Amino acid sequence: MDRDPASAEAPAVTPAAGKPASALDALLTAAAAPKPALDIRARIQEAGGLSLDRLPMLHVIFDRLATACSDAAKHQAASSTFYSLSGIEGGRFGEMLDAYDSNAVVGIFHAPEWDGHILVGLDRDFIYTMVEVLFGSDGSEPPVEEERNFSAIELRIAQMVFEQVGKALESSFGLVSQTPFRLERMETRMEFAIIGRRSNKSVQAKFLLQALNRGGEMFLIIPQTVLNPLRPALGKVLTGESAARDPRWAQQITAEVQKTAVRLRAVLEERHLTLGEIAGLKVGQVLELDATPATRIKLEGNDRPLFWCRAGQSQGAYVLRVEEAINPEKEGADGLLG
Repeated sequence: MDRDPASAEAPAVTPAAGKPASALDALLTAAAAPKPALDIRARIQEAGGLSLDRLPMLHVIFDRLATACSDAAKHQAASSTFYSLSGIEGGRFGEMLDAYDSNAVVGIFHAPEWDGHILVGLDRDFIYTMVEVLFGSDGSEPPVEEERNFSAIELRIAQMVFEQVGKALESSFGLVSQTPFRLERMETRMEFAIIGRRSNKSVQAKFLLQALNRGGEMFLIIPQTVLNPLRPALGKVLTGESAARDPRWAQQITAEVQKTAVRLRAVLEERHLTLGEIAGLKVGQVLELDATPATRIKLEGNDRPLFWCRAGQSQGAYVLRVEEAINPEKEGADGLLG
């Protein structure tokens, strides 16, 4: 009886001529397994990275950082100095640092509340421009393009900028998390500016400095491991007034308002007279008051009642002792009832 070819047993695989079975198995394993496995691992790693589109607060924070740095520079330089956010991108930490090898100074900051570090860098053009700005250059001379080791003065200026950036970071990130940023050290060689593995995913923000018709670049690198706990807060979109509050601006407004001059007036007694009675007043005429030394005196500012006071004397001068604040609503209600 004929057998169905489909049901026939598959012939046994025999080693190729001239190659032992172990060598063939190795070739088959190498051809089939490793490449797909590597592709899958790479895709998983990429999928686990931060999606900047899902972190809208990062753009708000970095815009505030640029504004805060510009405000700080205005108090130290006679010429106009502006910071602007030029872009945010994700990538590998090591690749980001390699782009600035031998061409930047970086500061390592520790954020205690995050238990992590971030890196802020200033490229060579940034430092040269800032030196000219702080030392009063008018920009008439051509920019310095010399590639050399940074001088002690340039490094000191870089440290000053880092200290300003640390305060600006604290204010900007205050929207999502309160933490100080403490400058731990500075490095001029990128191989020593390590705050994690070179293969770690990170977020980089680049800022453009513009001054004296030239400029430079400041960059900020934050490891993904530092941002992961902040994802819920960074994923929110603040709208309306809640996103516009700036602590430094509010503090400055408060300080200026408190300097406003206000004229105070102590009112011992008030009396209502007709126009005819006022017209009949004469020089030397005595007006009797119902007030006594125990009567409370009203202290007004800009015609608004502020406090009830008691009169007294101290060192030969009349004085007032504030007893309580005046509640206009309560006073109005008492007047209607009484």
